[in-house]
Amino acid sequence: MFRYLTAGESHGKGHIVVLEGIPAGLPVSEEYITRQLQRRQGGYGRGGRMKIEKDRAEIISGVRHGLTLGSPVSMLIHNLDWDNWKDVMSTYPISEQTEPVTKVRPGHADLPGVLKYGHDDVRNVLERASARETAARVAAGAVIRGLLDKFNIVINSHTVCIAGKWAKASGPTDWDKVEASAVYCADGDAEKLMIKEIDAARDAGDTVGGVFEVVAQGVPVGLGSYAHWDRKLDGKIAQAMMSINAIKGVSVGMGFDMAALRGSKVHDVIGTNLHRKTNNAGGIEGGMSNGEPIILWAVVKPIPTLGKPLPSVDLKDGKLADAHYERSDVCVVPAAGVVGEAMLALVLAEALLEKFGGDNISETLNNYKSYLASTEVK
Repeated sequence: MFRYLTAGESHGKGHIVVLEGIPAGLPVSEEYITRQLQRRQGGYGRGGRMKIEKDRAEIISGVRHGLTLGSPVSMLIHNLDWDNWKDVMSTYPISEQTEPVTKVRPGHADLPGVLKYGHDDVRNVLERASARETAARVAAGAVIRGLLDKFNIVINSHTVCIAGKWAKASGPTDWDKVEASAVYCADGDAEKLMIKEIDAARDAGDTVGGVFEVVAQGVPVGLGSYAHWDRKLDGKIAQAMMSINAIKGVSVGMGFDMAALRGSKVHDVIGTNLHRKTNNAGGIEGGMSNGEPIILWAVVKPIPTLGKPLPSVDLKDGKLADAHYERSDVCVVPAAGVVGEAMLALVLAEALLEKFGGDNISETLNNYKSYLASTEVK
């Protein structure tokens, strides 16, 4: 069984991720992991924290001479900002208590978190609830992409909307243009409008959200299952995407656009080669991959930490007060797309290993080849 676990606080010593169930013999590159972490730190609209951190995952265990051993893989991402927070985030008791955070932020985990766990300091909540944790997920996704590479599965993401400014679709996405864009958008005209909206929000002490698309190509038929609700591939993907900070909606394929159409205009016609002529289903039917590219959209809300804080309440005395301000970003849509890639990679990896098993990568691939032979159209 493949699984992973993260640990760490935003301003603590660092973030840890442990991956278990990776077959032996899988190539792992710290340089590739670093590249994915750098992509997560990018995107126009990020805040001052990204100028401090230079994320790099240090592999602690489970890899020898660049190959996985079959034992748990663990990695550590150091928080360089820890030097400025040693007293506030000390794991040891301190002689003089630091100032608690008591003014909760609307839209954040602050209020439900302190009520649920019985804290009187919101910092005990916001440190773990911070999107900084997604660095560990991206590192995990970077490791597991080595497995997807063996199956010729490629995952990309791009920004399709920021603050109501939509990119125009004009044929296949140029992924090189996406990577060169400040907002990870292949439409240069839309990019300019998006940047303008981000600048305007920053000047107003506000934030903006948007939509990103994630595409996985090369996914084989039959990952997931129709047999039980918790084995459906689209259900697992939706949960993974919704677990990303600030994500408030996920759609597969045409998604919500299907609501206005008749079935004859929605369902993908199957040809004699068993491939669909369209991909309105987004690569998933009946909870299983159908061999077409998996296509997802995710809605990113404007992040809740505003330069000009919203009215709220101070838990210390119950009186009205402006919400707490914690150094933050103006727009995270491009970076959220990178996290979305990682989450999709982790879900697909779990589904691949559930389907094909194997204690070493050669065994996994042999099982996969046997499966392809058995499903070949005669």
